[in-house]
Amino acid sequence: MPVAAPKKSRSTSRRRPEPELIFGDLWEFDPAPESADPRLAERYQLFIGGRFVAPKSGKYFPSINPATEKPIAEIALAAAKDVDAAYAAAAEAAPRWARLPGAERGKYIYRLARLLQDRAREFAVAETLDGGKPIRESRDFDVPMAAAHFFYHAGWADKLAYAFPGADPQPHGVVGQVIPWNFPLLMLAWKIAPALATGNTVVLKPAETTSVTALKFAEIVREAGLPPGVVNIVTGAGETGAAVVNHPAAAKVAFTGSTDVGKLIMRSTAGTGKKLTLELGGKAANIVFEDAPLDQAVEGIVNGIFFNQGHVCCAGSRLLVQESVADAVLRRLRNRIDVLRVGNPLDKNTDIGAINSKEQLNKIAGLVKAGQREGAAMYQSKCRLPRTGWYFRPTLFSGVEQSHRIAREEIFGPVLSILTFRTVAEAVEKANNTAYGLSAGVWTEKGSRILKMSTALKAGVVWANTYNKFDPTSPFGGYKESGFGREGGKHGLADYVKLT
Repeated sequence: MPVAAPKKSRSTSRRRPEPELIFGDLWEFDPAPESADPRLAERYQLFIGGRFVAPKSGKYFPSINPATEKPIAEIALAAAKDVDAAYAAAAEAAPRWARLPGAERGKYIYRLARLLQDRAREFAVAETLDGGKPIRESRDFDVPMAAAHFFYHAGWADKLAYAFPGADPQPHGVVGQVIPWNFPLLMLAWKIAPALATGNTVVLKPAETTSVTALKFAEIVREAGLPPGVVNIVTGAGETGAAVVNHPAAAKVAFTGSTDVGKLIMRSTAGTGKKLTLELGGKAANIVFEDAPLDQAVEGIVNGIFFNQGHVCCAGSRLLVQESVADAVLRRLRNRIDVLRVGNPLDKNTDIGAINSKEQLNKIAGLVKAGQREGAAMYQSKCRLPRTGWYFRPTLFSGVEQSHRIAREEIFGPVLSILTFRTVAEAVEKANNTAYGLSAGVWTEKGSRILKMSTALKAGVVWANTYNKFDPTSPFGGYKESGFGREGGKHGLADYVKLT
């Protein structure tokens, strides 16, 4: 259903060109019902050595609001010389930051957390404008969780000896970090907080489609008084990211993004001596047994796949349902997605916002068409879509086979593939029959079955009777083509230190 009254009557003649034609009716909305001012600048510069500086090329690119298809700011395009300058600043600051007592580093990180809390509403609105996610998610999850990571890691800054007893943890030096577009601020916190707590300095590159909150975070870095060069942020596209990863001054590289790019990074860093951690794609199995509380499970399924428009690497995009309850679960799911609100991300009643980019929308559409061609049965919600912006209806596919592309490839959108199983052994076999190994979910009343499945599933995170629950104290990461290394908890700290 719409989240605001349409300004024009529905028209059967005005429809989007393919591939959007299959996605439903169109309507218009007020693009900004929220009154909060995100204080966006018209143009954002690079953040190097504690100062905002223009790119040496003088080039900029637009950051587009996916809900309106209009630019919200111009972002500096960093070239190789800009990345050189960022690494030079980070290298100069590294010895001083590493020698600083842990308690003093912790104070700086605490300041970052508090300042982020103080400007939480501003950051939430900016995150929604830039990325398309519902304001409710930005406000209630992304920003509070980002602040929580800074608070948590601030506490570790003077306790590293307790984290690694019997060892002498030392920082790597300068860390190059590249983050994705689905959780821009949170992924920044996942990367920067442990790096600073362990005494490293940072050169970070955000995704080109969602750079605004990273550059707003740079404002907080200055306000917190961090020494110049401890945090540097360079913006751009793939070439900028490659320059960050391949720079000889990077002692460690941390990347979150697609598996294909992760493989390229592995090749480029092989033999260089750089410490590398990768958090890549996923095709998680969300498994529902016949004894599960079905209403609770359906809510978990919806959260697992439609949270953040399905732009989640650990999304429960493969639903495995025991045959005896498959019809009941499918019926409940159809009823549930029919009442999901798709539309203006700034409306607090919106459940599913805009797809991050036109490119990603086309990818989702292509895989949905592949699912139809391969014979799976598609069901989409009956909601109307805004006339402008990049949107996709919540979509279910039943009758999915393991050979189907929608069961094998990461769609990264609001599309759920439903498979069935009879026995526990079959559920485990189907769940593990994937190149990925990031996450999984299990729904059952039997504690013994939860323990058995958690052991048998090849996934870095297994949720039981819940989904998409995160905590800074808990490590997150995957196996196989979902990457290696952990973020969060003591295990996440280990990747940012040398143990001697």
